[in-house]
Formats: sequence, structure tokens, C-alpha cells
Amino acid sequence: MISTMTKPRASAAAREGERWEAVLRRDRDADGAFFYAVLTTGVYCRPSCASRRPRRENVRFFATRSDAERAGFRPCKRCKPEAEAPQDRTASLITAACRTIESAEEAPSLDTLARQAGMSRFHFHRLFKAATGVTPKAYAAARRAERMRRHLPESASVTAAIYDAGYNSSGRFYAASTATLGMKPKAFRAGGAGAAIRFAIGECSLGSILVAATDKGVCAIALGNDPAALLKELQDRFPKAQLIGADRDFEELVAKVVGFVEAPATGLDLPLDVRGTAFQQRVWQALRQIPAGTTLSYGELAKRIGQPDAVRAVAGACAANAIAVAIPCHRVVRNDGGISGYRWGVERKRALLQREARS
Repeated sequence: MISTMTKPRASAAAREGERWEAVLRRDRDADGAFFYAVLTTGVYCRPSCASRRPRRENVRFFATRSDAERAGFRPCKRCKPEAEAPQDRTASLITAACRTIESAEEAPSLDTLARQAGMSRFHFHRLFKAATGVTPKAYAAARRAERMRRHLPESASVTAAIYDAGYNSSGRFYAASTATLGMKPKAFRAGGAGAAIRFAIGECSLGSILVAATDKGVCAIALGNDPAALLKELQDRFPKAQLIGADRDFEELVAKVVGFVEAPATGLDLPLDVRGTAFQQRVWQALRQIPAGTTLSYGELAKRIGQPDAVRAVAGACAANAIAVAIPCHRVVRNDGGISGYRWGVERKRALLQREARS
């Protein structure tokens, strides 16, 4: 009876301790997550408020503005907690710009996007890159490539798909087609026909493991509970590709991957065939430089690639990673050290980290 009563209080105290630390450092990332009120002044503020810091015993925390106002507190005139936070407004403007890019037949100019957001070209360009991890031009190119991949299997011809996706000339597309699609356009349109992908499925302590590779390197490492589901996922990506079952040499590669999962100290250095945006490639490269047995937060990883404000974009790149353990996105954790967000299951992420810590 005693233990069940003390755990909630300890949890609440820890939560309030974290909130107080956010107030002390005027953490803008905490704005919107909670509000604090000061008993001696009768006002409530954002965590980032620049006002003189109150004494801890005079502070009360609230989850929402409404909660603070119902308790009799009024909004601070300095940080204006009742208004939309500046970063929220910026996020809304950048989101609107992304929707404009995605819906336009031709990529809008930087001038057009900046004018829509009510900013100068330079300021808009900087904020857009900080929020998304890429420039407006690169974002437009990625969305155009995405449309190309979607239209290509359904269009009457490769040429029709090129122009439907928003390319102004076929020459420009063909110049980057291999990087965009991973193979020639006709092969992609045919569902990967002609592409050879070797694969094998093994078992490890974390469940079933699928390893697949093109002639350029490993293109997939997947973990799961059902071998058939792992194979179906690979088949769905390229339904007409030539899937080649493992030979002895390839089984040795799978054994190497399994050996790393079981004993991370052995290391894992494989040739990889990874395809993604320029930003994703930078994140994945940075992930490969995190030593086994250590972790980084998403914010720390964003700083490592030189874009400290692109935390959400970094998290998205980690989620898009299709090569488990070789690109170790499991080594990225929340800012508070918590474990979350793993494509192959949080429990597998926790198990990998525990093994690496022991080794």
C-alpha cells in the first residue's frame, strides 16, 4: 500500500523538477508544454520568459493557459503567454510554405515563398532550412522526386511521368535518375524489373532479421517477429525485382550482422547502398560516427551536422532509415535520455543499447 502511494508523488516531483530547470534556463523548447505562475505577482508566464526569476517556493505549474487563468492568474505582459509563441508562428509559416511547394506544378521561387511568409529572402531561407533541414530548393526537388516515384509506375510513358512530376526537361531528370530512383527509370517503372537484390533471413535474439543487398551494397536490414512479413515488405518495395536467395557468401554477411547484434564489440563495417535526400544522407553519415556504447539526443545530433534548429527534421531522417544497426539510429534518444521512436520496436532499441553499454 505504501509503495503504490509514493510512486505517483515521486513522479510528480520529478516532473516539477524538470519544469523548474526549464524555467531557470529559459528554455524556448519548453514553451507551450507548460506554463508557470508566480504567487507574489499573480501572473503566469512561458518557461522562456525573460522576467526576473521568481523564488521556487512561489511558483506553481500549469499544463495549459486555461488552467492558470482558472486558478486566478493573469497573463504576463512581457512574454504574452496568451498569444501564439513566436516559434509556433514560424512553424505555421514554414508549414504553409511546404504545402505551397507540394501543391505547385512548378517549384515556386524563393521570392514568392518569402513574400507569402512576410519575410525577407534571407530570413525566410534561414528559418526554412533550420526547420526542415534543407533549403526550399532542395525540399522542392525532394517532393518532385517523390511525385516521380509515385507517377512512374502508373503513367503511359517515362516521358509523361517526368513532366507530370514537374520536371521542365527530361534531360535534367535523367541526369539524376539513378540517385533519385536507385535504378534506371524504365526498371523502376516496371517495379524493379531487371534489378537484382540478394537477400537472406536469419534468426537472432531480437527475432527474425532480413538482410538485402544490391551490387552496390546493403540496402536493407530489418528486424521483426515474422520472417514472411519481412520478405513481403521487401517484395512490396520492388515487386518485379529479381530477388535472389542467399548463397554461401551472402549467408556469411548475414552471420556477420547477427554477430554484431549479439556482440556489438565486434563492430560492423559494411558497404551500404542508401538512398535519400541530401539531408537524410548527412544525418545517416553522422549516425555511423556515433561509437557503440554511447548515445546522442536528437538535439545533439542536429548540432553535429551543423543545423541545431533542425531537431524535428533529424528525427524524421532517423525514422526514415531502413538499415538497422549498420546505420545505428538506435543510438539516438530523447533529450531527457528516454528511449522512444524506433522503426523496429522500442524494446529492440532498448536491448541494443543495453548490450552496447555492457560491451
